[in-house]
Amino acid sequence: MITKKIRVYGIVQGVGFRPTVSRHATAAGITGSVCNKGPYVEIFAQGEEKCVKDFLEKLENQPPKRAAILKINTEDVKEEEYGKFNDFQIIESEKTKGEIFVSPDIAICEECKKEMYDPKDRRYLHPFINCTCCGPRLTILDALPYDRERTSMKEFPMCPDCASEYEDPATRRYDAQPVCCNDCGPEVYLTGREERGRAAIIATRKMIHDGGIVAIKGIGGFHLCCDATNEAAVQRLRTLKNRPAKPFAVMARDVEAVKQECLVNEVQEEILDGHQKPILLLEKRKKSADSTGLCKSVAPGNPKVGIMLPYAPVQMLLFQYDDGIEMPDYLVMTSGNTSGAPICRDDKEAVEELSQLCDLILSHDRKIRIRADDSVMDFYKGEPYMIRRSRGYAPLPTMVTMPWKGQVLAAGGELKNTFCIGVDGRFYPSPYVGDLEDLRTVKALQETIHRFETLLEVEPEVAACDLHPKYNSTVVAEELGLPVVKIQHHYAHILSCMAENDRKEQVIGVAFDGTGYGTDGTIWGGELLLADYHGFERMGSIEPFLQIGGDISAKEGWRIAVSLIYQQTQDKEQTMEIVKKINLCSEPECKVLLAMADRKMNAVLSTSAGRLFDAVSAILGIRTKSTFEGEASMALEFAAEAYEKEIWEIDEPADGESDPDEEKKEPEDRLIMKTGSLIKYLTEKKTEGIQAEKLAYIFHQKLADLIICGCRKIRKKTKCNCVALSGGVFQNRLLLRMVEEGLEKEHFTVLRHHLIPANDGGIALGQAAYAMQYIQEGK
Repeated sequence: MITKKIRVYGIVQGVGFRPTVSRHATAAGITGSVCNKGPYVEIFAQGEEKCVKDFLEKLENQPPKRAAILKINTEDVKEEEYGKFNDFQIIESEKTKGEIFVSPDIAICEECKKEMYDPKDRRYLHPFINCTCCGPRLTILDALPYDRERTSMKEFPMCPDCASEYEDPATRRYDAQPVCCNDCGPEVYLTGREERGRAAIIATRKMIHDGGIVAIKGIGGFHLCCDATNEAAVQRLRTLKNRPAKPFAVMARDVEAVKQECLVNEVQEEILDGHQKPILLLEKRKKSADSTGLCKSVAPGNPKVGIMLPYAPVQMLLFQYDDGIEMPDYLVMTSGNTSGAPICRDDKEAVEELSQLCDLILSHDRKIRIRADDSVMDFYKGEPYMIRRSRGYAPLPTMVTMPWKGQVLAAGGELKNTFCIGVDGRFYPSPYVGDLEDLRTVKALQETIHRFETLLEVEPEVAACDLHPKYNSTVVAEELGLPVVKIQHHYAHILSCMAENDRKEQVIGVAFDGTGYGTDGTIWGGELLLADYHGFERMGSIEPFLQIGGDISAKEGWRIAVSLIYQQTQDKEQTMEIVKKINLCSEPECKVLLAMADRKMNAVLSTSAGRLFDAVSAILGIRTKSTFEGEASMALEFAAEAYEKEIWEIDEPADGESDPDEEKKEPEDRLIMKTGSLIKYLTEKKTEGIQAEKLAYIFHQKLADLIICGCRKIRKKTKCNCVALSGGVFQNRLLLRMVEEGLEKEHFTVLRHHLIPANDGGIALGQAAYAMQYIQEGK
């Protein structure tokens, strides 16, 4: 007879871990106990050596479906220390300090789906059906350990039937904290109207069927929903939301419906129908002119569509219900918020912000503690490539093997804000918060930081933030009453890539994005850095240019284009002649901009790669203005990708005459990638009438060459052979592939992002990693 004390770390709360352990113990013929300690599950296993070994194997190889075991510690203990166990018991949760892992929200499982549509089941058509394998977790949690009284479900006492299942180890709902049914659970209703429950769902379905717009409360917030096959409904939503072109996310009835509209490979299908159910960016199928399905205004001019499957029971009921209403296979399901504000999570916010955008509001009375927008995922070389990491993924930690000790908080960036809490070598990125230009989002950030500190039981020693003095994220960090560490924006990007890849040694960082405040007070955005966790050196950049017009220059790429052309010609008349030839802007607009350039009025020196992309898009006549962030750059990428497909078919070389090995030394002796020469070349070819798609492809090709050449020169100087690629520009998969493959041909080790976004949604991880190193050095 032996006795072992086992501690299991990871996502072991809210996933039916203790009931599974109990079943394994019974099957293996051992006695003992299992207890949820908060940071870990503690098990005592007593029995014959063979039986205990069998139990350990089951524990390791057959955990609950939704668990994520990160480590198991096992030690032998003496029987007299804990006594003899007569049976195997599940002990009430106890609170202990230590490593904490919080489960994200989990999409509805197959078993619950079957029950929900079984007329004989007592949870038939129940909008809140869940079990130990599925349902809300993070979004309803007040504190750990994860028990009902510490969630927003504490307001709904269980009926005798639910209580019986909750207490019976043989059921799927044993210890399932959100368990409920039609008799004792939350209820759906229409705000400002009488309909509740069934009547509310039928009214919602009818409104969508008839071409209306409905705000619908889900797991992590509200969505705005309409028929995605109805052009008039989608156009109306665009008008009301003041969103002329930005793609809408779509929810499809099932996998088959997705395959009707999109190309789906095995890996994508597995994630699409898995338990996290993010929005996937999938390539649209080519369809005949008369085919039905998604209407054009869902994702206009975009070869992809963001699509997901229902993950909350109430969403499934929108598609299938016993009321005889025939619903479409596709619904627009876009975040329920006004532009710039965080996603609405309660009735007060929904009524105030969404009433003017919709015809009905379908809400429910289960409180959302933490907002969680939908995660958005692209694919690169057959692997997930995260664009927005939120519901289903946050707050799973990124683990690094650095021997760090301490607690830090990183406030993140100004756009696409997420924050990050670091505890030793574990970094917990928050769900997506939003753009902090809106004070409502700032308030949401402050509130979510406080809730996360409570959940993770941390008291940060320092707060990390961006170097920009006027960012609201910087203000939030400064108001926490902690010592503040400021980290340059692009350096934080590179550190986030290093941390995600658990890289300890120095890297050459290629940080390409829209804008970031440089250490010299100018705008950076196309940077080559030599970086490690101790600090960085700016080794190179794209050629600096005048960014004229302040904030509006980020939306109107033609302004940057005129500035870049003028920089090359150094002649007003010649610039105006070129601008006229390529129809970039009107003559009066051009004159004003050139006058501003001469006087350096509302102009700042910039090396922004994002603005360079906008300018090239304008020069090539693809997009002169953007109605949403990245629109012009995305259109440029799509044009280049379309040409690449074409040349694969006709095997035509995409020649370009700019020399990537050209370099120019600035007074500060950093390497300058000659993007100015590239602009000159593209402008000349455009005036000669060369196809815009071909020039878009050449731009990507030559920019990749300049980056690779720059890295080669830095390697020669520093002997550093590892390159990290980060920043929002690397959401452009064509540039990413050209740079990555080009560097690999030069025998570089290349690090890129996977499940942490390359955009500003990932920089909080880099800030937190730097702050953790800062603590170690006792600065």
